[in-house]
Amino acid sequence: MSTKFEQTVMYSQLQPWSMAGAPPCMEPVSGPSVPPRVGTSYQTTHPHPWRPTLSYEMIEVKNLPEQPVTNQLVKPCFAPTGMTTEALTFPNLVTGFLRNPQHAARAALYTRYTFGEWNNNNLTKYAESNINRNQSERIRNDAVRLMRETDEKTSQGQRDAGRRLGERITDVTFWRNELNTELEKLISESSAFTELKRKCGKANLDLEAPLHIAQECLYHREGRGGMEKVHDSVEKALLLEIDNLRNSRQRLQELHEKITRQANDCRAAQHLLEEDVTHKESTLGIDSVCHQLNNYSRGIAYYGGIEKYDPTVSTQESWAEASSQRVSRSQAERAKLSQLRSDAETTVNAIATSVWDYWSNTNNALDRRVQEMAESKNKIQLHLHKVQQELFDLEKHIFLLQKAVQDKANPLKVAQTRLESRSHREGVELCKDYAQLRLIQEVQDIKDVVTSLHTKLQEAEAQHQSLLKTRSTLEADLRNKVNALFIDREKCMGLRRSFPVNNMIKY
Repeated sequence: MSTKFEQTVMYSQLQPWSMAGAPPCMEPVSGPSVPPRVGTSYQTTHPHPWRPTLSYEMIEVKNLPEQPVTNQLVKPCFAPTGMTTEALTFPNLVTGFLRNPQHAARAALYTRYTFGEWNNNNLTKYAESNINRNQSERIRNDAVRLMRETDEKTSQGQRDAGRRLGERITDVTFWRNELNTELEKLISESSAFTELKRKCGKANLDLEAPLHIAQECLYHREGRGGMEKVHDSVEKALLLEIDNLRNSRQRLQELHEKITRQANDCRAAQHLLEEDVTHKESTLGIDSVCHQLNNYSRGIAYYGGIEKYDPTVSTQESWAEASSQRVSRSQAERAKLSQLRSDAETTVNAIATSVWDYWSNTNNALDRRVQEMAESKNKIQLHLHKVQQELFDLEKHIFLLQKAVQDKANPLKVAQTRLESRSHREGVELCKDYAQLRLIQEVQDIKDVVTSLHTKLQEAEAQHQSLLKTRSTLEADLRNKVNALFIDREKCMGLRRSFPVNNMIKY
């Protein structure tokens, strides 16, 4: 008995479908649980120790409690009189004999079944046994068919899932390769940013020296004096050159900012590509492991309700569209970078050419201005030499005029002395003779001559002062011209010749 009971228990443990309910690992996520085949309400409370639990056993009949007739929810204390049932007592041969022996003996004689009832009961049991066996056989056949169908359906579903995983791995690998290719191209193109920024920075830095020199030339030319502070072609060329240099630096600064913004955009596109590649590498690892899993793999386990949890954030189309958009953005950024590199080279070359043109125009204007001032200086020097010679001659003439005036003093003295002496004549001798008239005429002539000499002397002295003023003006103008010529030829041209602009503009 004990061995047979142990075999029965072992067999029931090896066959999960013979147990009541489902095994712990197959507990359903939601819905009612599988009802047990042998319920706890049908099992005996005190099974025999030498055999397993039975599904039936004689039980002791107990009296039913008093209940309200109308509604079971009504408490008996609130029920009216006559609405409650009396407690029922079922007869029992053992307990009833003690209370009423005659009634118990009479019940024992008249409570037996008839033979026909016994036969009918046996036929009923046979029929029920046949029905239950047929139903059990049908259930077994249905179970075998269902097991085969479920096995085939499970295998087919697993094969389809594996095929889908393989297709997914192929798609992810394709996009991973596309992203890697685009990432390599973008990284190779992005290496040009350093060279572009270096050229732009060098060009902007190289423009500082020409701008400083042009401003220094304007500052030096402010030191010119007098009429030499003329708004000539050199000053116009310097102002145009300074304006061009400032505009060029502004253009280079805007180009540098544009390069910086494009570099940030390319780095953002590169970050998106790297992030997408990283995610796809991780996905490939996960999908490869999932594709290699089978029924005998290690690490498989139950995850109740995992199929009802949807962690996805995209569909197949949106997933492919996201990768395509990142590749398209990278391609667009590369195209912008190529265009920016071309524009930067064109801009730098154009700026270099314009700087050289304005620099050359200013130098040519300075050369022409230096030649003009040198010629003017030579003419001023020539005029100054002539004025100096004229001053020398005029001074000699003034000396002669003064000497001529002085020479007229003695003849005037002689004539006046004669007149004074003849004024001492007496009597009729004070005659107005021809000698007296001639002496008077002589004195008058000498005075007229002296007056004319003094007039000429004054004119000569006034002209002498005018010549001195002219000489002073010419000397001051000559100094200004010499100073302006020194500024333009030595300071400005010296500064501009010492700076090799033709080497600076070759990028």
